[in-house]
Amino acid sequence: MNDDQLLRYSRHIMLDDIGIEGQEKFLAAHAVIVGAGGLGSPAALYLASAGVGTITLIDDDSVDLTNLQRQIAHTTARVGQSKVASCATALKEINPGITVHSVAERVDAQTLAQHIGHATVVLDCTDNYRTRQAINKACVIHGKPLVSGAAIRFDGQISVFDRRQAHAACYACVFSPEEQFEEISCSTMGVFSPLVGIIGTMQAAEALKVIADIGTTLDGRLMMLDARHMEWNTMHIRANPHCPVCQGQHHSAG
Repeated sequence: MNDDQLLRYSRHIMLDDIGIEGQEKFLAAHAVIVGAGGLGSPAALYLASAGVGTITLIDDDSVDLTNLQRQIAHTTARVGQSKVASCATALKEINPGITVHSVAERVDAQTLAQHIGHATVVLDCTDNYRTRQAINKACVIHGKPLVSGAAIRFDGQISVFDRRQAHAACYACVFSPEEQFEEISCSTMGVFSPLVGIIGTMQAAEALKVIADIGTTLDGRLMMLDARHMEWNTMHIRANPHCPVCQGQHHSAG
């Protein structure tokens, strides 16, 4: 690290659990964030400020005035821009020393295969069930840890699915890809503005912990938040031996 980096990241370096070695892991890491909206905004902003060296943003949507109630990476002046371009601008303003790749493409298996294979960690910040399943499948195939978040109305959830760990579940172990869920979105159901900030920031924290091997991640736990009463519930989860996605596939750490 150069002198500017030592100063910029000094508050991380002072932490025994991170130090120079951990900060160098952040700088060498590549985070792929799928979704540059409510969850992706705070997640990306904190990963950029923390010094994650390469961030890839994937989203084919554009900034709309209704997004600005909660999607804090975007501004009124950037309404109409692609969300990945707008978010990249915000990240570079915070930390010009990082590399940001903007992928304004629809999330499909081909796009995911192209980008997830190069990731250190993947963050699912989307709001579509089929897309979540596609991201999970790509992470299982490529052996990449997945930090998954969701938020709607006043309800949020977050977990880590790290198939590098023995007996770890994948997203499909908990939420079957064969289930028929009714798609609900913020545009029809609404969402409490700070909720996406809480969950997205936690996704950034879990991603940093995965990158630098800090503490204990949420692998094996699904945390659910009722923001009306600010109450958390935790469900312990395990691999489904009959999972159609990860059965028979395991990737060792390292």
